[in-house]
Amino acid sequence: MMMVSRMNSGATKQVAASILGMAGTDRLFFSAMSTQAVGGRPAATVQKKDLFPADVPVWSKTTSVYWMQRGYSSRSQSTIALNNEKDHNEQEKQPKTDSDSVSAEAGEGSNNDKKGIVSYWGVPPSRITKEDGSEWKWTCFRPWETYKSDLSIDLEKHHVPTTFMDKVAYWTVKSLRLPTDLFFQRRYGCRAMMLETVAAVPGMVGGMLLHCKSLRRFEHSGGWVKALLEEAENERMHLMTFMEVAKPRWYERALVFAVQGVFFNAYFLGYVISPKFAHRMVGYLEEEAIHSYTEFLKELDKGNIKNVPAPAIAIDYWQLPADSTLRDVVMVVRADEAHHRDVNHFASDVHYQGHELKDSPAPIGYH
Repeated sequence: MMMVSRMNSGATKQVAASILGMAGTDRLFFSAMSTQAVGGRPAATVQKKDLFPADVPVWSKTTSVYWMQRGYSSRSQSTIALNNEKDHNEQEKQPKTDSDSVSAEAGEGSNNDKKGIVSYWGVPPSRITKEDGSEWKWTCFRPWETYKSDLSIDLEKHHVPTTFMDKVAYWTVKSLRLPTDLFFQRRYGCRAMMLETVAAVPGMVGGMLLHCKSLRRFEHSGGWVKALLEEAENERMHLMTFMEVAKPRWYERALVFAVQGVFFNAYFLGYVISPKFAHRMVGYLEEEAIHSYTEFLKELDKGNIKNVPAPAIAIDYWQLPADSTLRDVVMVVRADEAHHRDVNHFASDVHYQGHELKDSPAPIGYH
């Protein structure tokens, strides 16, 4: 009774209007009560003995009524919009942090006119520099993935086919060389580019199948999943390099679609049936690649193909001198193919000797 007698008439009207405004709705409401003085007098309190020891303040003229409901009314939505705008303005006044600066520069590379990628998830782009402090401009590979190629590898090594499976693999590769020679003839730049679109498939297929096998059997792969995927990535980098030297024609692009569709499925099936046959076939395929790049070098030395400066991507990937030429690029690519030859013949030997690849540590980083 004391509390009702001391309530200000204006506050009573405000509360009543709020209650009437919610009539017929499913709103729930509660009041925020102020302890400010009313009419110059301190807020009165009621000591509820034997019930609640806390003092209960009397509502003042500034009493605010809040409500919650399942769906916001138009009045509530406008209030939310004003609050959001206020929060946005406060955020703009705050100083930018380092992470904000990095997010603003997302997507910026060598071309500053490209718009950055804006994402709710806020994954900041990595900014990498070379040893000399200059900006690293490649996104397809990182500085720690570059290397100096081992040119001392024996290029003449050859696995003589003895078993029936070896002979099938050998003559399969030899039969594939005939249409390739007829189609490209001495256009070794285009030939190398097309060859790499095929050579990058086996490592990916083998790595994928070994990955699934490791998951099914709950066992390690001995590092062979990584080794084969590393091989596929290295072959793909060969393609990225030769794309800077020879531009594919439309019918060559169409040929890639056809050859890749056939070869991927054929090699997938062959690897499922006999991994030792699949790896032996790739070993012979790499031997043919070594032969093709050797012929490429002969044409460069004769002057039939212009020895242009090496593409920038090749200089950074193989850590070549700045004044390197196309001949230097072909040399390191041929060395890579020789290393892939060794890895695949070795993998086939492991299977021929009755073991699985996981029983022998994979030669990761061999090239």
